[in-house]
Amino acid sequence: MRKLFSIVIAIFFIISACTKIESTTIGSGLIPTIDGVTTLDTSLDVTTENYFDKFGDSAKIYKTDDHVIGVINDDPLFGKTTAAAYFELKPTSYPFSLPNKAELRPDSAVLILSYKGVYGDISKSQNWEVRELGEPLRGDTVFNLNKTFRTGSLLGSATIDIPALDDSVKNRFESASNQIRIKLSSSVATKFMSQFDSSGTTGAYRNDSLFRENFKGFAVLPAAGSPGNALIRINLVDTNTKLALYYVYKIKDSARTDTSVSYFRFSDGRGTVPVSGNGNSIKRNRSGSEIEGSFANGKNDSLVYIQTTPGSFATVKIPDLRLLPNMLVHRAELLTYQAPDRNNLSSILTPPRYLLLSSYDSTKKVQINVPNDFVVSQGTPNISMFGGYLMERGVPGYGIVKAYTFDVSRYVQGIVSRKDTSLTLRLSAPSNDSLRYTPPYPQPNVASTFFIAPSVANNVAEGRVRLGGGGMTKQNPLRMRLRIVYSKL
Repeated sequence: MRKLFSIVIAIFFIISACTKIESTTIGSGLIPTIDGVTTLDTSLDVTTENYFDKFGDSAKIYKTDDHVIGVINDDPLFGKTTAAAYFELKPTSYPFSLPNKAELRPDSAVLILSYKGVYGDISKSQNWEVRELGEPLRGDTVFNLNKTFRTGSLLGSATIDIPALDDSVKNRFESASNQIRIKLSSSVATKFMSQFDSSGTTGAYRNDSLFRENFKGFAVLPAAGSPGNALIRINLVDTNTKLALYYVYKIKDSARTDTSVSYFRFSDGRGTVPVSGNGNSIKRNRSGSEIEGSFANGKNDSLVYIQTTPGSFATVKIPDLRLLPNMLVHRAELLTYQAPDRNNLSSILTPPRYLLLSSYDSTKKVQINVPNDFVVSQGTPNISMFGGYLMERGVPGYGIVKAYTFDVSRYVQGIVSRKDTSLTLRLSAPSNDSLRYTPPYPQPNVASTFFIAPSVANNVAEGRVRLGGGGMTKQNPLRMRLRIVYSKL
């Protein structure tokens, strides 16, 4: 009897709150005017809790994805990040030989990387090293982000001046822009142009297996103690990425000489050369950061920390949803707002461009879509309707802030009308992720796997945001909450 009485009292207070008239910021022309009589609105409290994403380190970087290299040293909210790339660049055919080999003289070797963008502070340069890999890569394996590889001798180094990376390069061999060019040591030029050949049965250029035995590949990483506060994106399959071998040769039947170049490239397996191996390690060190003390503390967190893969997520519970009476839900929207950064670093270390609102099936250990609202049609998710992309909203007392909103109207309608399960939701910033997708009611309950690519979501490791959580005071307009516009039945 006491339990029944408590439920009745809870419903009374929820319905009382629903009579409050509040101007909607949802912005849908299909929502009737809130008049406090036939159309009402209310806000339900949520509880939020921060978690370290222990599966984030198992995320994959595929060959066509942008890889990241660099270091973030100064982020008091989320800590330090270090990223390194590992890859093979190969001759474009086997057996390989340089033209005029008997009469050439090595000039130089330059590692060229295709620059695709940057996340973080571009004003601070970084010190990078190029090292020879100490163990082989497998071209048929997609490695996790937590995989590192042994490295050997130092092949070259450079100071990376980020604002200059999009400058044009124009010479007799190259007319390009967006290149990172790192000159390698003379020993590299000698090895590739004088010592390696395709003769006999053991020559390094005779076939791919012999080449990989003699040279396992490149590692590009920030030097120990490097300054910097940014992650730089490169792309391996882009034609801008290559090893350039410059050499001087004697012109036939002449005393004169000329200079030429040969390129080694990343093989995607579509030609005759076996596919190149690749890897990208990304390490988060949260020691001493603000987020470190917020993980799984059993509290209703007042601040929510979301970091892009490999990163962090937060659970969102809405306890009073199951207590709502049947009603016509015109709109139900989860509102989230960025909490201002004390150090104002959020203008440099910017929020993720996309957050995913999902749930988690603890039995099958997979993410699942928010029922009835996250919909995939012909392979494309309805993100423009469901929400998740970064936007700006006006908040009293704070001005214009970054925000993410999610339309969960049909999910809420299913709970109040059909008594569907009220799920524990989660907010994350995915990259190369997936979820188990079930079509909306009343379609057949047949689940499939939906892959969330970086083109839809985020570039790996790019983005972090601190949001107002459910534990904020009710008077704080940044507090995360569920807004419902409805009519009584």
